Amino acid sequence: MILFLTESSAQITIGTAEVDTTTIASGLDTPWEILWGPENHIWITERYGRVSRLNPETGEINELVRINEVHEQSESGLLGLVLHPDFPNQPHVFLVYNYLESSSIKERLVRYTYSNGELESPLTLLEGIAGNGNHNGSRLVIDLDQKLYMTTGDAGNTSTSQNLNSLNGKVLRLNLDGTIPDDNPIPGSYIWSWGHRNAQGLVISPSGLIYSSEHGPSSDDEVNIIEKGRNYGWPNVKGFCDQPTENPFCADSNVFEPIAAWTPTLAVAGTDFYDHAAIPEWKNSILVTSLKAARIVALKLSEDGRSVEQEEAFFQGWYGRLRDICVSTDGRVFLAVSNRDGRGSIQPGDDRIVQIAAKNSTGLDGFGTGQELDFSIYPNPVIGDQFTLDYSTSSEAILIIYNQLGKEVSRKTLSPLHQKTSVPLPGAQGLYYIKINSPERTGYIRVIKL
Repeated sequence: MILFLTESSAQITIGTAEVDTTTIASGLDTPWEILWGPENHIWITERYGRVSRLNPETGEINELVRINEVHEQSESGLLGLVLHPDFPNQPHVFLVYNYLESSSIKERLVRYTYSNGELESPLTLLEGIAGNGNHNGSRLVIDLDQKLYMTTGDAGNTSTSQNLNSLNGKVLRLNLDGTIPDDNPIPGSYIWSWGHRNAQGLVISPSGLIYSSEHGPSSDDEVNIIEKGRNYGWPNVKGFCDQPTENPFCADSNVFEPIAAWTPTLAVAGTDFYDHAAIPEWKNSILVTSLKAARIVALKLSEDGRSVEQEEAFFQGWYGRLRDICVSTDGRVFLAVSNRDGRGSIQPGDDRIVQIAAKNSTGLDGFGTGQELDFSIYPNPVIGDQFTLDYSTSSEAILIIYNQLGKEVSRKTLSPLHQKTSVPLPGAQGLYYIKINSPERTGYIRVIKL
């Protein structure tokens, strides 16, 4: 299936950054996870059971697998996805989805292997977790120690969140082979933290802090810092420990209060961490999508990442329900619009993936500090409006050209099947920066146009 760039929308200003918004893919059905992969593609799960890869430069979507066992009913279905940290050398893709066991909804964590454009060889790591039409979680992240974290919802049974014999209403922690780590807080248990209602966002910051975004009932959506062996209060506590009926439980159970909460609720969903210079206003912020409130919430963090210093909303009502968000290595932000989930007002082109890109993004954080790729440019200095690029890469790469002000001028996809290509160099005379991203590493070079 191929979908192309379909729409360029209005420009807005975020702080000092002018940004453009563009729909890069449309006609999807409840995209649940979007994840920026190391090969510069976006990995997508759709709730009915399809996993795909999207090329953000062309809009081309390639289906990788359609999982027949997925049971989509209300909020259940195919949910979170994460890639092995050493992908593609370890081409493992971890997925979580709901399935039927007799007439009961359950939840399962599966590891697939990516090979020749397909996901194959599914290996079940964990299954039999209680599911429901609502409150199934489930996001996945992997930390630097190669431990996998998985959120589970209470599946509509509030008593499970405080029950340490149940895996519902928890953040679970596993080894990548599905076994239980020796240093989990409860010996022999997958449980890392408890007292959760329905966390649908999970992200790890550059400093290693884990943040979750969690649906409240009619009040108190939350963003939490997830720590080992901590209790987050549900159903005894909603949001902060600020009610007389909650205070004794908070004290007795060592409840970890959220760093942000909202009443009325926003229906917070996916989240990602923004730490790029392209949009300075968002640097060192958690970006949280919301379904009901149809906006991005940017939470500017303190230097240590443990408190919120500023909150601001963006794109409210522009697209409808926002299910997930991901950030590329060059500072672009992508949104998964989710109006076909049974609760939205469907607009032409829904569901879609939207790109937010800074017009004046330098994209040059750490320019020249990456590993060198095998490529050369000639002539340099460049005379005229194009140059020749000789390169060698074992997989598809992206060439990006920036002018001396740091504004992106153009980009081009490089095929591993070609080792020489002509590249247009539009614009005035002066200094230009060339950046090439491949799945293996990133290379840089400066050129002069005379």
